[in-house]
Amino acid sequence: MENFTFYAPTYFVFGKEQEKETGKYVKRFGGTKVLIHYGGGSVIRSGLLERVKQSLDKENIAYVELGGAQPNPRDGLVYQGIDLCRAENVDFILAVGGGSAIDSAKAIAAGAKYDGDFWDFYSGKTVEKDMALPIGTVLTIAAAGSEGSPDSVITKEDGMYKRGASGEGMRPVFSILNPELTQTLPPYHTAAGITDIMAHLLERYFTNTKNVEAIDRIIEGHLLAMINEAPKVIANPNDYEARANIMWTGMMAHNNSCGVGRQQDWASHDIEHELSAEYDCIHGAGLAVVFPNWMRYTYKHNVMRFAQLATRVWGCQMDFENPERTALEGIARYRRFLTSIGMPETLAELGGREEDIEKMAHRAAYGNGRAGTIGGFVPLGEKEIAEIYRMML
Repeated sequence: MENFTFYAPTYFVFGKEQEKETGKYVKRFGGTKVLIHYGGGSVIRSGLLERVKQSLDKENIAYVELGGAQPNPRDGLVYQGIDLCRAENVDFILAVGGGSAIDSAKAIAAGAKYDGDFWDFYSGKTVEKDMALPIGTVLTIAAAGSEGSPDSVITKEDGMYKRGASGEGMRPVFSILNPELTQTLPPYHTAAGITDIMAHLLERYFTNTKNVEAIDRIIEGHLLAMINEAPKVIANPNDYEARANIMWTGMMAHNNSCGVGRQQDWASHDIEHELSAEYDCIHGAGLAVVFPNWMRYTYKHNVMRFAQLATRVWGCQMDFENPERTALEGIARYRRFLTSIGMPETLAELGGREEDIEKMAHRAAYGNGRAGTIGGFVPLGEKEIAEIYRMML
């Protein structure tokens, strides 16, 4: 296990109707003028936005609103939010929605205090503590884990680059998690969220660091929980307990408690980001296509790690004479699980085209200043990335 530091100070408020207490927590963390940032009409139609505003009114906290956050959030809306914060002297950002609204809110929070272009943070500059306005969240989708992480992903419309930023200044000071708010999600979006959560765990599981048994077991436990809870919630969207387990796992999967002391990979996310930037597909659905193919491409690098996952998580019998067979069976079971909850298998199902592969592979390897390779477990160059895309056809 490698040396590490870990500090995750987000204050979590979990359970039914807790969004009604939002104003209390904004006040507790120093907010006096709030930008409420949200997505489409669902938070309005459900009454959630009104409940949040009433809680702010109860605490005499002023606010302005910016809707329009969308899946694969774009930099254009971020610039609007930054201008609005500066014009209105906003001192607190409140995201109401899923990972897209939260990621966009984080970018606004960083840009509002920064003298330069906020995109500098998405080109490698770290958002240190106190470099951004404080952020709170009211979560409506269990998926991205942004409610507990120091990370954000934004798409730059000029060139359609989807890139991430990170730093403790982007970690929310509080997050309200009410599983009831996820019960109205369509099954496809629920399944895409589950896929994203599992991918966050797997990106950390596939490591070259030795002797990381403790965290391996934690990741495996979270994966088993998702395998158990996902069919329940797809069959019955109103299963509160299943929703609750999924929502908390989603946060734990990406606040990096499962990533400490070990090298991580993240190539699958980088490969998928080109798909959702190019075709505007749902991130989790893109990961459902990418991740099993990345696994099939890289498993020979460490067959026993893949076989370990297969036996501990997917219930495969270990073939000691041919561990490769066990590894491949685990990958196949993972893929069958994803399709069983309604996720796609092929590039075509995402709207993808073979003629775009070379362009996306080049952008993944070199776009926005990258040096030509991605991934920590197995470094991949443009040629290898293109081969993985072709496996998706």
